[in-house]
Amino acid sequence: MQSAKIVDKLKRASQKPGVYLLKDAKGKILYVGKAKVLRARLRQHFNPGKDEEKRHYLMMSKVHDFETVITDSEVEALIMEANFVKEHRPKYNVNLKDDKSYPYIRVTAESYPRIFITRTIVRDGSEYFGPFTDVLTLKRLMAAIRRIFPLRTCKLHITKETIQNKKHSVCLLYHIGRCPGPCEGYIPKQDYGHIVTQIASFIRGKSKDLVKELEAQMQEFAVNQEFEQAAFVRDQIRYVVHFQRKQKVMDAKQADRDILVVASEDCIACGVVFHVRDGKLINRLHYVLNGTENKFLSEIIQAFIKQYYVRSDFIPHEILLSHFVEEVDDLTLFLQNQRKGKVSLQVPQRGEKARLMEMCRKNAQFLLDELCLQHSQKEKRIAGPVEALQHDLGLEHPPMRIEAFDNSNIQGTDPVASLVVFENGKPKKSEYRKYKIRTVQGADDFASMAEVVERRITRLLKEGREMPDLILVDGGKGQLSAAMGVLQKFQLEDQPIIGLAKRLEEIFRPGISDPQTLPKSSLSLHLLQQVRDEAHRFAITFHRSLRKKRTVHSELDDIPGIGEKRRKALLKAFGSVAGIRDASIDEIARVDGMNQKAAETLLNHLNSETG
Repeated sequence: MQSAKIVDKLKRASQKPGVYLLKDAKGKILYVGKAKVLRARLRQHFNPGKDEEKRHYLMMSKVHDFETVITDSEVEALIMEANFVKEHRPKYNVNLKDDKSYPYIRVTAESYPRIFITRTIVRDGSEYFGPFTDVLTLKRLMAAIRRIFPLRTCKLHITKETIQNKKHSVCLLYHIGRCPGPCEGYIPKQDYGHIVTQIASFIRGKSKDLVKELEAQMQEFAVNQEFEQAAFVRDQIRYVVHFQRKQKVMDAKQADRDILVVASEDCIACGVVFHVRDGKLINRLHYVLNGTENKFLSEIIQAFIKQYYVRSDFIPHEILLSHFVEEVDDLTLFLQNQRKGKVSLQVPQRGEKARLMEMCRKNAQFLLDELCLQHSQKEKRIAGPVEALQHDLGLEHPPMRIEAFDNSNIQGTDPVASLVVFENGKPKKSEYRKYKIRTVQGADDFASMAEVVERRITRLLKEGREMPDLILVDGGKGQLSAAMGVLQKFQLEDQPIIGLAKRLEEIFRPGISDPQTLPKSSLSLHLLQQVRDEAHRFAITFHRSLRKKRTVHSELDDIPGIGEKRRKALLKAFGSVAGIRDASIDEIARVDGMNQKAAETLLNHLNSETG
């Protein structure tokens, strides 16, 4: 059932191309999409056909609002969609897993740039190459750059003024020919910039063009009888060619192309990009793709193309795809807009390109199999402290799910209790619960513990849920006995349960008179302490919030003429009830919303309470 607000907005939606954002009740973006006609596409979402997948119905059940952004063309909408998905990572879009952990090569935006490996993107005009998922390849590339090109590695702030004032002096790297000495002005800024340009070409894999340029440079030095410089360039050429030979030849035609492959299984997908430059494979990037449930491979690779190339530093003229895509024309225009030149999208069917694609598919499937294996092992793997706790307590099964209870009150006022849940040694905060004690008068920890344990077990049985692997109650024999009484009432005597007393960190167990102690350094004890302390923290926080509400309510809200608006204004003006009590009638009367009569009533009431 659509709300009146949605119906009205659908009527007013534009019939131009653009991007739409579907949002939940809290304003969080659930899905970003593009459309040739915004109104028609949005109506398809809000009035889906019978064949629409369950995931779409689930998404739309959470949608409470939408926004649109009108664009001049579909290509502009496609670019904007890719940027929005990258920025907001909506739950129901196909998302590239964040690559913040991957390293880049950074060329700094300085007069004499530095080049180094980094994992942090700084938006200061620096140029970045990457990301590189194969760190070994990256280190080899940087080692080659250091060997082939003379470049500064220091962090000196070099400017025209520092050179003129001789603030810096050359280091050992200059004397051994590894740095051109920009700190003392031994190389013009333009010549140093040319070296940086050559390095950028080398990083991009354009070694063929670089060798041609270096050969021409060597000939020029030789003609001018600058034989030392010619020899240096000759050595550069040798190192570049040597590095080239280590790279796998993928194409005898020495073409530039990217090969994009997607492999998918269940809810996991892997996207792989192979960079071929001058016919040689220079890099392979792989990404985990989220939100791919019930998606066709054509949809996944389409989303992959948009999200990958919206942030790519280089787009070749030819891109080979493992699967056909529906929006091939829009994607081609999008890529050409990014590249500022022609781009060809192809799905090879026969010949050398098809054989090349088959090899890349095998690589992608291998990576996907590795991801699936890691995922399944991660789900099955039992945390070390959980295994240790099973051993130390002699439990039949590992306590993968621990539910812990704690009480909190001060002299019997506002008695509350908390339940915290740990799964495989980690807190699961979505299942934490707060309880107000209903049946117990005064400070009776044992009765309070019995009440809250009974309420929890009743709920689990009613909902048909399994009991936890271990119940932990904060306290000693008394609290444990109270909880055990409840378990006996429900005929759950076999349920694993312990009490943890804080004073000596003693563990009390049913049927065992003497408490058990664990070494202070044991993983088991650390886990139990973490669970117990979390339950205590959660209970105390809840108790304090109730006590604060009760204190403010009893002193202000029961006073005739003092409503919520006046109460907030008074507390804002005087900071506390004590501050109000110390103020004069005239001062109180000047507060927003107050008057002389209300001020007199308020002070009389507060003073009568203290008197």
